[in-house]
Amino acid sequence: MTEQAASIIEEYAERGARLRSEFFSAHGQRVMEVARVIAVAMVHGGKVMFCGNGGSAADAQHLAAEFVSRFQMERPPLPALALTTDSSILTAIINDYSQDDVFSKQVKALGKENDILVGISTSGKSPNVSHALETAKEKNIVTVCLVGKDGGDLIGACDYALHVEEDTTALVQEVHITVGHLLCRLVDYYLFEAVDKLQDYI
Repeated sequence: MTEQAASIIEEYAERGARLRSEFFSAHGQRVMEVARVIAVAMVHGGKVMFCGNGGSAADAQHLAAEFVSRFQMERPPLPALALTTDSSILTAIINDYSQDDVFSKQVKALGKENDILVGISTSGKSPNVSHALETAKEKNIVTVCLVGKDGGDLIGACDYALHVEEDTTALVQEVHITVGHLLCRLVDYYLFEAVDKLQDYI
């Protein structure tokens, strides 16, 4: 029984490490690009908004907290918002309209030009995230997707797609939060350590 448990651990850890390595080998440049876009948006007074369901909602809150509090370096708080946290707003929209509108209504109310919307979905098939991305585009808000599996509907609905090509939800989520942490680290880098590297984009 102990050997079987050890085998489960080893296999899972190896799959996760391999997936993460493959993802960043293929998409590291895109992660840097997205971080730079977020940093430039913040220079212009914008904020980053996150949305997702279930574990992706937890990731949205986690990453917003890293920006507003701090990630690794001591620096001023950065403007970020999880659209998953206000139970009164969420339940009012579900009750009065539809679950599919829980994020799009908030984007319509709170989003503005120079903001960034990050939609997180392991399946790529979350209608409420899709609607939020549509609303963001109507308001000239740059959109980013963290998706898994085959990418679903979302992969073609955003300006920047970060696609983890894996069917196991837990492994997709592990790469997503690693991407999120790297976005935090790289935004800090661009804003506070290498501002000169943003000059051509501001």
